[in-house]
Amino acid sequence: MGLREASGKAVSEPLWITEAEVTGLMDMGEAIAALERGLALEAEGKAENMVKTHAIWGGGHTLHAVGALFPESGFVGTKTWAHTEGGATPLLILFDSRDGALKAIIEAFALGQLRTGGISGVATRWLARADADDMALIGTGKQAITQLAAVAAVRPLRRLRVFSPNPERRAAFVKRVRSELDLPAEEAPSVAAAVEGASIITLVTRARVPFVSSAMVARGAHINAVGAITPERMEFEPSLIARAGVIAADSAPQVRNLSREFQEAFGGDEMQWQRLRPISAIVAAREPRPKDADITLFKAMGMGISDLSLGIEIYRRARAKGLGRVIPHPQRAKPRLKAAAPAMQGD
Repeated sequence: MGLREASGKAVSEPLWITEAEVTGLMDMGEAIAALERGLALEAEGKAENMVKTHAIWGGGHTLHAVGALFPESGFVGTKTWAHTEGGATPLLILFDSRDGALKAIIEAFALGQLRTGGISGVATRWLARADADDMALIGTGKQAITQLAAVAAVRPLRRLRVFSPNPERRAAFVKRVRSELDLPAEEAPSVAAAVEGASIITLVTRARVPFVSSAMVARGAHINAVGAITPERMEFEPSLIARAGVIAADSAPQVRNLSREFQEAFGGDEMQWQRLRPISAIVAAREPRPKDADITLFKAMGMGISDLSLGIEIYRRARAKGLGRVIPHPQRAKPRLKAAAPAMQGD
């Protein structure tokens, strides 16, 4: 039974949408398509990011918040999570842009993986060579498998080389990729061996010291740099940026605020910062990779438009299919403005 506004108009009860429902409602290809629709709205001025913010405690734990506005579509929202050594519980909260009503709370770990992998798929579709089929993946953590799935969704991979420092984890990851994605994965003994001659390179690590140099990267390559999203992290040497014919990012303001790779490369030079383009502009213009580009580089920081692009689509599909658990809409209650009278002795 729906709630009602003061005007008498019916309002749907909010939904709680679980991880299992998210994965049943959207696959990687559908996530990439939803991202491109959201990016097109951003390019038209119909979607706007809330710049990501984070705080650090305990030497490495981080509290994050991102958000976005899709006012003409009827949605605004935020995603928040605490990343700790013990784990994380990301939640995406959707509100109605017209009256602020709660529309949904979506468990967002799988959504975040689809978003993070999917945005690399978008960038690879537009920035990698059409014949790119030799991929290097550096990093085998939680986000790595979806990064591979996203690239494989837009380019048929003839060869895939994988490196991470732990041999046991690397071997287990390669076995998983062959089984789950049916990709021709092989282990590489080093970063240099993995990226040698590769036409697509994805970096998805928590490294604090850059491990990819300009000299390692072959002409014609496209690079997705995904892991270094806070200032203490770096994955590639800033000198690599000088070779890039196209440099794109999901959120240019977040790159300026949080990417040490770009901060060291560009410093206070505004002319250099102008080289950094939003991926939304490239998608909206359907702009292919320049034929004379040495390399192309995509820097992903994570942004609210990406999360809401997926979350809005998941919400709509859940509504259409009768999925999600209905939860009560928050109701106002008067705050207690006076302290309760102390109990009398003997009461």
